[in-house]
Amino acid sequence: MALLHQLALSCIPGIGSVLARNLLSYCGDAEEVFKAKTKNLANIPGIGPKTLEFLKEHSALKRAEQELKFIDKFRIKAFFLTDDDYPKRLRNCADAPVVVYFKGNADLNASKVISIVGTRNATDYGKEICRTLIEDLKVHQPLIISGLAYGIDGAAHKEALKNNIPNVAVLAHGLDRIYPAQHRAMAEKILDCGGLITEFMSGTIPDRENFPKRNRIIAGLADLTIVVEANIKGGALITAELANSYNRDVFAYPGRINDEFSQGCNFLIKTNRANMITRVADLEYLMGWTRNQISPLKPQLSLPINLTADEQSIADILYAKGSLGVDDLAILTGFQQSKLVMIILGMEMKGSIISLPGKVYKMT
Repeated sequence: MALLHQLALSCIPGIGSVLARNLLSYCGDAEEVFKAKTKNLANIPGIGPKTLEFLKEHSALKRAEQELKFIDKFRIKAFFLTDDDYPKRLRNCADAPVVVYFKGNADLNASKVISIVGTRNATDYGKEICRTLIEDLKVHQPLIISGLAYGIDGAAHKEALKNNIPNVAVLAHGLDRIYPAQHRAMAEKILDCGGLITEFMSGTIPDRENFPKRNRIIAGLADLTIVVEANIKGGALITAELANSYNRDVFAYPGRINDEFSQGCNFLIKTNRANMITRVADLEYLMGWTRNQISPLKPQLSLPINLTADEQSIADILYAKGSLGVDDLAILTGFQQSKLVMIILGMEMKGSIISLPGKVYKMT
């Protein structure tokens, strides 16, 4: 009964993440939303007369009954916004879907999740980037997210499958079909080592307006989004913009200034909407991902690093605090900014300290 009412709530026009949260806060759960009196519901912020009408009709519950039969038959998981299994990164987005439908075995809350997007008209340059990028990412054992489209999306899924890296395709339609149809075989392979996810009920076709909605899930599921190759207009730039709005990191590969499908990436970099990346080492540096964070097969000894007295004072603070911004370090050490910057630079060159986004530092 709980899932039935949750599915019904998700298919009522006008109820998105914000209003759904308000309704649940006032009523307690989805079933109580449908049982509540109209006069009480009318006092909830964000609700309008049309939404009230839909809540009192039976059409949403009937549609939910159909969907419940579909997901039971095909062993599909439906994650409601308040469920523990709902993807935690996506839930933090203000416009997260009320329900997402998932088929597969991937851990959507994996420790490292990376979205890879780009043009549908991928060049050999873009495909080669995908190949080397995903090969080099394998050591981090990430979950790869993309959109199953032609071009860069397809290349990302293909290379992830080749390297036995879990990957998830985000769809712009229901789980009763695959679009494009030419990627059906790929989708079946993805189910074996990842999964398919969508916010759309069965029967939903890949209408044009569904793709921007799909893109927000691609951005919202991940820690970071990488744009491999993109035109100045298109879904990849929308995904990057959404990732920025969610305060997620965005990376883009540069290209030649006259190449049509590098213009989008160059624009993102030029306007500080994305960090420039040319290899995985750039991503590791900017994200603070060090390879010694990955459990080695055998214990490894680290060589001692000789630090000056000033460097040691910074090291002692960072060991105690974990990570700190340059302003906090200046306060705690008493060093002037100009002196502190030079000391930090020296420590970075020795490999004893790494820089994180936002001028935050931590010991390696």
